[in-house]
Order: sequence, then C-alpha cells, then structure tokens
Amino acid sequence: MNMIRKSEIRDIDALMAVWLSANLDAHAFVPETYWKQHIPEVREQLLQAEIWVYETDGILQGFAGLQGDYLAGIFVKKEARSAGIGHQLLEHIKARYPGLSLHVYQKNSRAVKFYKREGFSVLTEGTDADTGEKDYTMGWNHSLAGL
Repeated sequence: MNMIRKSEIRDIDALMAVWLSANLDAHAFVPETYWKQHIPEVREQLLQAEIWVYETDGILQGFAGLQGDYLAGIFVKKEARSAGIGHQLLEHIKARYPGLSLHVYQKNSRAVKFYKREGFSVLTEGTDADTGEKDYTMGWNHSLAGL
C-alpha cells in the first residue's frame, strides 16, 4: 500500500540514505565530498523541517522537505524514480501551500524539466555560493496555476 505521511524521528536514517544517494546521482557535477561533509548539518535540518514521506508497504521510497514555503527538495530512491512519486509528493504539498519556491542547479536538467512540468517557472538565475554552480530560483503560485 502506498501512502504519504509526515515523517517521524524513526525515519531519519532512511531519509539520510535517500538524500545522499539522490544527490550523488543527480549532481555528478558536484564533488561527492561536498555532499558527504554536509551530512551532519542536513541531518539536523531534516529533524527541524516539515518532511512528507512517500512509502510503499512501510518502506520509504522518497520524501519532500520544506522550510516554510521553501521546498528544500524532493528526493526519491533511484529504483523508484519515474513512477510518479515526486509528482504525488508535490501535489500533496501544493494542496497545503498557496505558493512555493525552490533552488535547483541548472545542470540538473531532469529536475528543472520536472518542476517546469509541475507548473514552476524560473524567477531568477544565480550561482550557488557553496559549489560555484549556476542555479535557478523557481516558483509556483496557486493563483497562477493553470494560466
């Protein structure tokens, strides 16, 4: 059975495993050491953020993390990608927020296409200070959806 629910403290190890593997897969242009050295910080942030998990038969397949109306990311296990999990998580979140913003690396074309398909538009272009990689700030607004 598939379900979306709020994360619980017991999910933290599974969340971290999905976060790390998804970032390594999607961001080959960023050194692996960058992600690994941020593990303690991200673990703390996940414990404080609003996290929605998607699970199948009790096994975490992916999650979305928010800080207010900022979508920090959607992360899905490699073997579960392209099955609609990201879309379902995003629909779940959109039903709860009138607008969302996010940052995405320009080189992560799969994610950029996904967010555009989901109704987000590029608001600004910039450069991530930590990695030096170009990124987009994207936004979605319920009142503009479907226009």
